[in-house]
Amino acid sequence: MEIKRATARATKVGAEECFTGQVWQDEVIAETPPSRMRATNVSFSPGARTAWHAHPVGQTLYCISGIGRVQLEGERVQELHPGDTALIPPNTRHWHGAAPDRLFVHLAMSECNDQGEGTAWFEKVDDEIYGEAPEAVA
Repeated sequence: MEIKRATARATKVGAEECFTGQVWQDEVIAETPPSRMRATNVSFSPGARTAWHAHPVGQTLYCISGIGRVQLEGERVQELHPGDTALIPPNTRHWHGAAPDRLFVHLAMSECNDQGEGTAWFEKVDDEIYGEAPEAVA
């Protein structure tokens, strides 16, 4: 067994080309063969969000705290609450982040494909798309 101590990994600031607003990333695990799993706790300030992106094997988001948003390209924005899990299909353009007036933290989990490819990043989400009212939570 190996224990990776939290004190051995510094919090990273989200890259400006991949995020809008203030975003912090705390790595949980990086892929180490034979595993292809990557998991990161991501903390978003109000209004912060990812750029459009896709994952070759899909992505799972587990919502830890706050209120978030997620949108698959061509679908309505969805609101996320603590305990919610969003399952994003492989190679599907999407974005996720905080609601305009709330902090948001999620655990983001994804895998690299057999060729070692991970996240493909695209353009930033504009304010008009981000500002669309989310679908009502049932």
